[in-house]
Amino acid sequence: MAYLESIHLHPIKALDPVTVEETAILPGGALAHDREFALFDAAGKFVRGKNNPDVHLLRTTFNKSFDEVAVQIHGETSGAAFPLRDHCPEFEAWLSEYFGFPVTIRRNTTNGFPDDTGAWGPTVVSSASIGEVSRWFGNVGADEIRRRFRPNLVIGGTLPFWEDCLFGEENSAVHFTIGSVQFEGINPCRRCVVPTRNPVNGEVLRNFQNEFSKKREAALPPWAMRSRFSDFYRMSVNTRIQPKEAGKRLHAGDETSNAGYL
Repeated sequence: MAYLESIHLHPIKALDPVTVEETAILPGGALAHDREFALFDAAGKFVRGKNNPDVHLLRTTFNKSFDEVAVQIHGETSGAAFPLRDHCPEFEAWLSEYFGFPVTIRRNTTNGFPDDTGAWGPTVVSSASIGEVSRWFGNVGADEIRRRFRPNLVIGGTLPFWEDCLFGEENSAVHFTIGSVQFEGINPCRRCVVPTRNPVNGEVLRNFQNEFSKKREAALPPWAMRSRFSDFYRMSVNTRIQPKEAGKRLHAGDETSNAGYL
């Protein structure tokens, strides 16, 4: 039986994840507290690992209500704590000093700040896929692989790359459920430079993208729609959750099903 093995939120986009036992669906179809805050430069562009590797050296922890963050630079013994709210001038000042340019923080409590605005729901991957990729890169543990790819929902009880059954032809959606929440699977997520870097110290794993792509193509399961892979540097599935699902909750252990269950 496929089931929701774990839930991972990123309260501040691009920074450290938090593992929770349950979460709610927001009116905009995002998970509560996931990518609720994001960092921006003076040009209004995201400050994230994709364009700034210094992001990887920031360690963050959050209180239970996600209204306070403690931040520390990797390798240093001291840090600072700041409130998280609509306006965060103290935290912005600290971040601006760290990065060496002005940083502002924005908040979105409706649907957060997704990468894929056409598939604004959580990303989904199976723990078997994470384990398989970990085996491809023998000295990289499964937890580190998960943190490199930053999924929200990890599904247990399946074959590797089971999640490739959760998308179909372009401009279509595959419907599936986790607990009482209805999802639409949209597309396999194309990855950026971030998974090539150690999520703690930013160290680059040489040739990661090429090796991953070769092995991903070789391991593509028969149920995957190959036409959706213009390249094979893809892992996890981007989803949508419609507004009618708002207020429902996901719990670790929830049963997962879809019409093409494998």
